[in-house]
Amino acid sequence: MIFSLKGSVQELTPTYAVIDVQGVGYYVGISLMTSQALALNKPAFLFTQQIIREDAHLLFGFNTRSEKEMFNLLISVNGVGAVSALILLSTLSLEEIASAILSRNSALIQKAKGIGAKTAERIIVDLKDKVQKFSVAEENISSFVDNKVKEESLSALEVLGIPKRMSEKIADRMMKQNPEISVEELVKQILKNI
Repeated sequence: MIFSLKGSVQELTPTYAVIDVQGVGYYVGISLMTSQALALNKPAFLFTQQIIREDAHLLFGFNTRSEKEMFNLLISVNGVGAVSALILLSTLSLEEIASAILSRNSALIQKAKGIGAKTAERIIVDLKDKVQKFSVAEENISSFVDNKVKEESLSALEVLGIPKRMSEKIADRMMKQNPEISVEELVKQILKNI
């Protein structure tokens, strides 16, 4: 089991890097977050996760131990493969993923390409007791709690012909003032404020 790699970055793309460790180049799948922390021909240290399948030996690299832990939690969920986990880690920050799981915000998780409603729900159910340490303060979680209310309200307004970006700022302001607001009330308030 390869736990970590220390060497120089021989090749770098948003999805993979080749780390040269004393003349041996390791091809490592990475997230966008890790890619941004690396620089071509510069020293690098990555925590790694090796996955051995019948048809492939895969190596994934992470800039932080926390990112590696979140990756391992995500791939422990049935239906979430290594590529989907990396896409999710590239789309959202660790805090956003944790907050989305804790607040049952499947819409935010589904923003990651390839993750549908069922998989997002499965991630929430399987990981809700395991991601507390990744979330920041409680007030950040509350901003995600009523995201479903916001999404439904904005969808309803789009049907009425009101552009999403026009109503989104008003929705955010209304939800800050009244976090317990219902979809119907939010739609009314946005219509009054346009």
